[in-house]
Amino acid sequence: MTVTYSRRVADAGLGTFSRLLLRWKGSIYKLLYRELIIFTVLYYFFSSVYRFVLNEDQKRLFEKLSMYCDRYAELIPVSFVLGFYVTLVVSRWWGQFESVPWPDRLAALVGGHVRGIDETARLTRRTLMRYANLSGALIYRSVSTAVYKRFPTMEHLVQAGLMTTEELRHLEALPSPHNKFWVPCMWFVNLALRARTEGRINNDVALTAILAELNSLRTKCMKLYGYDWISLPLVYTQVSEVVLGRPLVVTVAVYSFFLACLIGRQFLDPAQGYPGHDLDFYLPVFTLLQFFFYVGWLKVAEQLINPFGEDDDDFETNWLVDRNLQVSLLSVDEMYDSLPAVEKDKYWNESEPQPPYTAASAEHRKPSFMGSALDIRFDKFSCYR
Repeated sequence: MTVTYSRRVADAGLGTFSRLLLRWKGSIYKLLYRELIIFTVLYYFFSSVYRFVLNEDQKRLFEKLSMYCDRYAELIPVSFVLGFYVTLVVSRWWGQFESVPWPDRLAALVGGHVRGIDETARLTRRTLMRYANLSGALIYRSVSTAVYKRFPTMEHLVQAGLMTTEELRHLEALPSPHNKFWVPCMWFVNLALRARTEGRINNDVALTAILAELNSLRTKCMKLYGYDWISLPLVYTQVSEVVLGRPLVVTVAVYSFFLACLIGRQFLDPAQGYPGHDLDFYLPVFTLLQFFFYVGWLKVAEQLINPFGEDDDDFETNWLVDRNLQVSLLSVDEMYDSLPAVEKDKYWNESEPQPPYTAASAEHRKPSFMGSALDIRFDKFSCYR
């Protein structure tokens, strides 16, 4: 379920974002705590071996290795590689959200242009919208694990009322090895053409508007299919593998850096006089913070790269199926020609309506902005020269 916190940050006050740090669900702590525990345990393992197991000669050798790792670990371009990758992932994530098909506009057009109060007209409107929602459900079932678990077979779609047994038979009879999410869209087109022939759609302009909106919805379904089919392009052309959905170069860069830090960030014996090792601490605070930031950044990208899974912040695809079906059928059926009584509004005889403010909102009442230049003060009675 998407973690929403918009209301908590409505006002930018003291500690607004600090309070969000205490949330667990959808937090970076939940994503990262396992890796952080493993890194900390390994760090203290090497520290214990250095302090209590090695003899003096072995300690000197370890210290040279530590300084070598610390020096050359900085050559790994972690910030550049990770920043570039996360930017691509976030752009892709937002593009997938903008490709989510919403049938509201199509429902408004169907309800406004497919006329008739008889049972056949009602059946036509409801079937048109059911076809549109069926196409969405089929594409969600193809790209979302949550929806697939809900509808593991096509029979489950029949049992859920999204399609009929006859429609399933027609769908399965089509000789196509490809994904058939587009088939209900063609049923929609054929039924809309029949409604135009029967005169239930008054004119070709209305039919064109309905089909154009259907094509827009179908295009969004196709985009979701494309996002699922084509993974994020590999950032570097010399890399030809993908690990856990991440380009290998990003994974190698981040984890190689921190593998080097396991040895390179050890606190060495101050008595040896090594530069930068004047103090001996047991807790590598800044190394742990660096691990938290870099690996946390990588884990966030891992979560965003496929928002149709079952992570805390993934899209709620099952809710989308339920909401879109309910709203679209309600729009073309119960709300067909449903209109409250048209009455004169409260400001019928007023040329300057002023809705009232409550005491809590009175402070937000502001005068109309006329333009910044109109606030200039000068002698208004001076003459032109």
